[in-house]
Amino acid sequence: MKKILITGGAGFIGSHVVRRFVNQYPDYHIYNLDALTYAGNLENLLDIEHLPNYTFVKGDITDAAFLDGLFSEHDFFGVVHLAAESHVDRSITDPLAFVMTNVIGTVNLLNSARIAWKNDMANHLFYHVSTDEVYGELHNPEDFFLETTKYDPRSPYSASKASSDHFVRAYHNTYKLPVVISNCSNNYGPNHFPEKLIPLMIHNIMQNKPLPVYGKGENVRDWLFVEDHARAIDVIFHKGTLGETYNIGGHNEWKNLDLVLLLCRIMDQKLGREVGTSEGLIVYVTDRAGHDLRYAIDATKLKTELGWEPSLQFEEGLQKTVDWYFDNQAWLDNVTSGNYKKYYEDMYDGR
Repeated sequence: MKKILITGGAGFIGSHVVRRFVNQYPDYHIYNLDALTYAGNLENLLDIEHLPNYTFVKGDITDAAFLDGLFSEHDFFGVVHLAAESHVDRSITDPLAFVMTNVIGTVNLLNSARIAWKNDMANHLFYHVSTDEVYGELHNPEDFFLETTKYDPRSPYSASKASSDHFVRAYHNTYKLPVVISNCSNNYGPNHFPEKLIPLMIHNIMQNKPLPVYGKGENVRDWLFVEDHARAIDVIFHKGTLGETYNIGGHNEWKNLDLVLLLCRIMDQKLGREVGTSEGLIVYVTDRAGHDLRYAIDATKLKTELGWEPSLQFEEGLQKTVDWYFDNQAWLDNVTSGNYKKYYEDMYDGR
């Protein structure tokens, strides 16, 4: 069986990628490497944890010696690298944590792969998953991020991801490491840790808590259902051209305020409340420092070359997301209380 290492596989996007690879490719053995920090949760993968082609490994990509040993023990055919600190607000208060995980951690992985694959580069692949935030912000409504757009990161988070992208390309050019990179727009869907916009609003509406909206809510984001992102990663991993970058987007731009208003209407209907009830919970808060105005992805290259495009309209995907959180309120309670974290720390620490 071909061994595939997926980093950050207990996180939001990573868990959907792990599930897809485990279910779609029984001839692969998927190794899920995750440090189980605050947003990593093995409850995301209870449905596959006992399958014979799946193994969880608790470990930290900032530990170079650990990674060298892991690559030495397992002849990984490929790496899908998703492990990252990803919350912009956290990056503003603690930028060094983002440098350690997103930059140093990525370089550690690249080094381990380079050493392990040095005699057989042609039969391996290092897939680095990144973000559209490395491109900066857009002002003209007719402009979109292309794979050739100049990098202009504006937060510690996006700067750390931009740096990791550059290191991946440098290892391809210097050491001939076989790599591909993708830069994706905002994701939403099941299992999303409730610090990001959509799951935070769902949770707060359930609890009748305030719905904080930055500034006037005019910032625009392109939204993609997480399972469509996992499907795109699958396609790029198997069909992408070495050394290339692929932008992944939902063709689905929403102002933050309009998105929250739509979510309020869906939640009022779901909760049997009078329409407009949840809207009354909206509060406008001081805007985030360096808050980018607009992101928008042009995913033409991915569609033209590899045949991928989004499968869901936003309203349908958002309804599915709301339904999932209602059906999995125990998961949400565990995540917000931190109960799951101690359970898995006790289970895996010391092994």
